[in-house]
Amino acid sequence: MMSDFHESLFEINLNHLKGNIQFFKERLRPKTKIIAVVKAHAYGHGDIEISKALEKSSIDALWVADFEEGVVLRKNNIKIPIIVANASPKSISQIIKYNLDVVVYNFRMLDEIIKIKQKINIHLKFNCGMNRFGFNINDIINIKSKTNNVKSINIISICSHLSSTRDSNSDKQSLFELEKFKQISECFPEVEYKHVLNTSGVMRFSDHQYSAVRLGIGLYGIYNDQSLKQIGKLTSTISQVRVIEKNEIIGYRGMFKSDKKMKIGIVPFGYADGLDRKLGNSNGSLYVDGVRCEILGEISMDSCVINLINTTAKEGDRVEIFGETNNIHSICEKAKSIPYEFLSKINRRIKRVYN
Repeated sequence: MMSDFHESLFEINLNHLKGNIQFFKERLRPKTKIIAVVKAHAYGHGDIEISKALEKSSIDALWVADFEEGVVLRKNNIKIPIIVANASPKSISQIIKYNLDVVVYNFRMLDEIIKIKQKINIHLKFNCGMNRFGFNINDIINIKSKTNNVKSINIISICSHLSSTRDSNSDKQSLFELEKFKQISECFPEVEYKHVLNTSGVMRFSDHQYSAVRLGIGLYGIYNDQSLKQIGKLTSTISQVRVIEKNEIIGYRGMFKSDKKMKIGIVPFGYADGLDRKLGNSNGSLYVDGVRCEILGEISMDSCVINLINTTAKEGDRVEIFGETNNIHSICEKAKSIPYEFLSKINRRIKRVYN
């Protein structure tokens, strides 16, 4: 196997992915469509293989950030609809060429699409309070006047994105945004599909689901629900074991100085691979055979050093960066980050293995 040559591995369990899909299908109405979010390399898990698995699991559509992500999937024989969320007028020709759908969120894009007069599927996005991408509710009359009788445009859906569904302290804001989306949706009775709920929206506001939902982080099992299984496990190895004496330093700037004789391990995984530098200097830990090993000193670009004093670890032993023992939520808490950021920063040079 190709993975036999790699020290660091990101192992992805596709059976867990299937189980997570089934979990959400059981929470949704039978005819609700699922749009799977595979932007940012499928949150670091590998967009091509994940998209192929999702297609086999009868997911209805895929959601990407830019047209290049969509083109990559088309070139790898993904057939189901692919929706480009953050396109610009410059990419419309490529979107049409590769049969991609596009989210339209302003008149600059809409006017360009009308002018081109080529068949294209669009999804109209509205701002319901997040004040990011999207038309405003008072744009609806103008949108309708521009698109009426334009046969080249097929409006597939009306959509929006909620700002605060993860935070129960912000439910008032979420309900305000949901009510605004309801008002917008009622202005487009002719459009069959509407979608506003993401993973946390489905988990916390399922009564407000429309004919489709967008699922991202939950599909990858990163959510506080025991029924969902994290599909990824990130490991590396101990490349070198050494013993240092009292008063020796470790790493750049000598940020760690030993107060006794110590056994340490060098792991070939650093901040260029996706290990946040804030986890250094004994803030974060990796695990060897279930034993917590502090990260000592500063994390380097391609490596870090861990404390092996309470282990029998030897060179070549595997090190868990996150997985069954080292929970990704606890890592992110120490790094003052979130799983979305941590996963999307895992370098593509890390070998992905699918099983």
